[in-house]
Amino acid sequence: MLVVKIGGASGVNIKSIVADIATQTASGEKLIVVHGGSELATELGEQLGYPPRFVTSASGHTSRYTDKRTLEIFLMATGLLNRRLVGQLQNLGVNAFGLSGLDGRLLLAERKSTIRIVDNGKRKILRDDYTGRIETVNIKAIRALQDAGHIPVVAPVAISESGEALNVDGDRAAARLAGTVEADTLVILSNVSGLLSDLEDPNSYIPRISANDMDDAINNIARGRMKRKLIAAREALDDGVKQVIIANGKIDQPITKALKGEGTLIND
Repeated sequence: MLVVKIGGASGVNIKSIVADIATQTASGEKLIVVHGGSELATELGEQLGYPPRFVTSASGHTSRYTDKRTLEIFLMATGLLNRRLVGQLQNLGVNAFGLSGLDGRLLLAERKSTIRIVDNGKRKILRDDYTGRIETVNIKAIRALQDAGHIPVVAPVAISESGEALNVDGDRAAARLAGTVEADTLVILSNVSGLLSDLEDPNSYIPRISANDMDDAINNIARGRMKRKLIAAREALDDGVKQVIIANGKIDQPITKALKGEGTLIND
């Protein structure tokens, strides 16, 4: 079982990724696809006169502040991207089935009542944020789709116990799904070649990180969104996934090349 996370940042080559998913499927590989939507959500927000607000947590992680209006924009963006991916996959003969974590309560998450941020050197508390942390995955829904011959294509939106839609981190959603379905491999496709030792050199990706070195990589090497990708990778390994590969989603055959060794391999 293979779980592929398609990054939502600019530059990712959706056409090449979709073609490679079709190749993997034709070879008999069972896949689950998870996608982001950050770049499209930002574009839509700007077009609608409601640009995103990014905040930095006390631990140094940057994320999108998701108030009610931003959540609506995020739902539009991820829904549109989900439809695009499903349409392209179907056009290549892949029987893709698009859904979000809302559908069938696929991704059940706990809403964060408050988030603590650092703004201009001052610690603040933000409320009215619609983000969550995934608690459970509806494995029966995934199995039912797979048994019917479908490839699940999942948008990173979850549902709370009370029925609220929640924005969740796509990489961590993919990690949780991979662990739940007992996937052998999670491939996280990004707009960089992997974890870079030099941000100015796209070829400086680190070929392998052991599970024991994850804390050092997260705290001392990774920058920006890469920190969250490494956290997701660690969570996937903790959930029983055998290996995680962070690889370049801008090239031809990105999944095939990742599985052959291009990118940063993370395992025990």
